[in-house]
Amino acid sequence: MNFKEIQDLIKLINKTNLTEFKMKDGEFNISIKKGDEQGDKAIVVQQPLMQYPSAQMPVQQAFQAPAAPAVPATPAPETDAKEEKADTSNYLEVRSPIVGTFYRSASPENPPFAKVGDKISKGDVVCIVEAMKLFNEIETEVSGTIVQVMVEDAQPIEYDQVLFLVDPA
Repeated sequence: MNFKEIQDLIKLINKTNLTEFKMKDGEFNISIKKGDEQGDKAIVVQQPLMQYPSAQMPVQQAFQAPAAPAVPATPAPETDAKEEKADTSNYLEVRSPIVGTFYRSASPENPPFAKVGDKISKGDVVCIVEAMKLFNEIETEVSGTIVQVMVEDAQPIEYDQVLFLVDPA
């Protein structure tokens, strides 16, 4: 059984109510188990590889089902989060008033509206957020010096996401 056939079999089994499927054909074994809606789906395929002098035993290969949920990232250690919060506690935040795509300048050829070290005043345009093909200029509600840009250019952003950290001093 080749990889494409295994993929087709997984798709077929995912469309059914089966929770477990096993097949043996000579030295080839395949076992597919589906978990509940939130559980993982695991497929184990066991078959011999080409007979090399050092590989006399069958090799196991594990495949993840296409619809299986992604493994969550490991959270950062608490000490790093505490240190970061302590460092930024005296800064003001410029937050996004809308969901969209963040742009630091009006076009790729133009310089950014605001960069680290720039002094800004209340009402200054600091970036553009594109939402539904409309380009919205974002004005700051704070005054001070920009110490950090929190978002990469052309990155999707959420409502109330921090865009800039500003030192009010």
